[in-house]
Amino acid sequence: MQLVPHDVDVISKLWRRLAWLGRRVEDKREPYGRRRSRKDQTATSPPGRRQTSQQALRGELVQVGDPTRARMMREAAEFQPELFEQVRKRLKRLNYSRRTEQAYLGWIRRFIIANKLTHPRHLDGAAVEAFLTGLASTGQVSASTQNQALAALLFLYRDILGVDLPWMDKLVRAKRSRRIPVVMSTDEVRRLLGMLDGQPWLMAALLYGTGMRLMECVRLRIKDVDFDRNEIVVRDGKGAKDRRVPLPQKLKESLHHAIERARLLHVHDVARGLGRVWLPAALARKYLNAELELGWQYVFPAARPSRDPASGMVRRHHVDEAILQRAVKNARAKAGILKPATCHTLRHSFATHLLEAGHDIRTVQELLGHKDLSTTQIYTHVLGRGAGGILSPLDRAL
Repeated sequence: MQLVPHDVDVISKLWRRLAWLGRRVEDKREPYGRRRSRKDQTATSPPGRRQTSQQALRGELVQVGDPTRARMMREAAEFQPELFEQVRKRLKRLNYSRRTEQAYLGWIRRFIIANKLTHPRHLDGAAVEAFLTGLASTGQVSASTQNQALAALLFLYRDILGVDLPWMDKLVRAKRSRRIPVVMSTDEVRRLLGMLDGQPWLMAALLYGTGMRLMECVRLRIKDVDFDRNEIVVRDGKGAKDRRVPLPQKLKESLHHAIERARLLHVHDVARGLGRVWLPAALARKYLNAELELGWQYVFPAARPSRDPASGMVRRHHVDEAILQRAVKNARAKAGILKPATCHTLRHSFATHLLEAGHDIRTVQELLGHKDLSTTQIYTHVLGRGAGGILSPLDRAL
C-alpha cells in the first residue's frame, strides 16, 4: 500500500505526539531516579537544588524525597556496574537475605557518592573513618546504623576487592545502647486490636498471639498452618532458621476464612492461566508443579497479581507489609495509646506476657527464635525484680 503525502504528514504528527507523551511520562518518573543531563538539570532545577547535590557529594545528608538524591544514587551504581554486580553475586552465594543485599548496596553507593565517585580501591582508612564519623555527627544516625554501614564496607573491601588493609581492623564499632523494649499491657493490646478489623486485625492478632515477626507473618504459607497440631511452622526466619509457634484457638475460624479466600483467588488465577507463586531457592525446578499447589500459596495474598522484577513472571505475591504497619499506626492513635507501639511491639508484648504468666524463659527463647539466651533476657524486667516490683520509700512514708 502506498501512502500519499497527506497520510505521511498525519503519521508524522502522530509520532511527534507520542514522543511528547513519552517525555511527559519520563518527567513524572524523575523523582524515582531517571538520570538527567547536566544541561537539563540546570534548566529545570529550582534554586538550591544544585547546592543540595554538592552537599550530597561531600557526604552530607540529603532529603529522602529529593530527586537529586535518587539521581546521584543511580549515578553511583552506574559508575562501576561490575562492582555492584560482584557484590550481588557474592551476597547471593553466601545466602544473605534480600534485605541485607539492599542495605549493603545502599551503603556502598552512599560511600562512593560521599567521596565524589572515587573507586573504593583508591580510598584508604581515613575516607572510611570520615564517612562513618559523618554519619554519627552530621547524620546523627544510631549506633546500629553506623555498624551496618561499617559491615557493608568491610564486606566490600575484604570479600569483593580482596584488599588486605590493616587499618580496617583498627576501626572501632559504635557501642550500641541497651534499650528496654516497648511493651503494651493486656488492656492496651485489647484496645489496639479493637480498632482493627478484617485482614489487618487477623495479622496483628497473629503477631501478638504467636510472637512472629512482621515479615514472618506476611510470608506465611497455607501449608505451614497446622490446625490439627494447633501450631504454625515459621519457615526461613531470621538467621535462616525454622521454628514452631502456637496457633491461638480464637484465631482458628478467622484463619480458615483467610485460607478459603486465598483458595478462591488461586482458583480464579489458575482459570486465567496464572496461579503461580514464588518458591525459595531452586524448589521451582525441583518440584515442577509446586508453585501451582494451594499449599504453597500465601495465607495473606496481594490484591492483584504483579510482575516479578527478577524473573519477569506474573505471580500473586503476598500482601505488602506497609498495609499492616499503617493500620497498626492508625489503630494506636484511635485507641489513645501514647506508647510508640508498632507491629514489633506486639512481639515484645507476647514474650513479656508469657514470662508474666510463669512460662520458662527457655521456652520463650525457642518461640521467639533467639539464638542467644541473652537476647531473650531483655524481657526479664517483668519478673518482679525491676522497678515495678519495688515499693517506693514514698509509699511507705505517706
